[in-house]
Amino acid sequence: MKKISLLLILTGIFISCENKKELELQNREKAITLKEEQFAEKEADYQYLLLMRDSILSLKHSEEDKKVSIKEWPENLRGIWNSKMLCRESNCNQYVIGDQRNESWQFVSDSTGIYTNVLNNTKLIRVFKAKYMENKIMLEFSSDSLSKNKVKMNVVLDDIKNNVIKGTQTITGQDNCTARFSVELTLPQKK
Repeated sequence: MKKISLLLILTGIFISCENKKELELQNREKAITLKEEQFAEKEADYQYLLLMRDSILSLKHSEEDKKVSIKEWPENLRGIWNSKMLCRESNCNQYVIGDQRNESWQFVSDSTGIYTNVLNNTKLIRVFKAKYMENKIMLEFSSDSLSKNKVKMNVVLDDIKNNVIKGTQTITGQDNCTARFSVELTLPQKK
């Protein structure tokens, strides 16, 4: 009888210890789940703050561009300029280092903005979208979706003087090849 009662007491103690351990385990799991939820909320807040910061910076930059960018070319830039371009580096098949190109560039503006037309023997071959900010001209061109050869061109003209404008043209081809040209624009000699 004593053995049975001792066995019952030990079984009761063992069961109560098991319940305590199980309760502790459940409490720990609840605490971990709560912390995970709090962390997820903080992560969501952080991502939201990042998006808000990026949108504010984007607005700030676009406002600065609007302030600095002009809608009409200054008088000293308007008109047709002779261009001389020399390939300085290339990993494209179409462009070889030392290639020279001569074209005419016309700085024009209309109600929609400012542009640079590229002419070859009076034939229009390209129209660059333009931005003119303080002492820098930035030009962009992308071939349309129907073109056989996909090309993107960026020009930065950052050495602007009265009769000479210099800069760099970067051409990115359809195979992600890149060619860089030095660009020099000069006003035609008046006869």
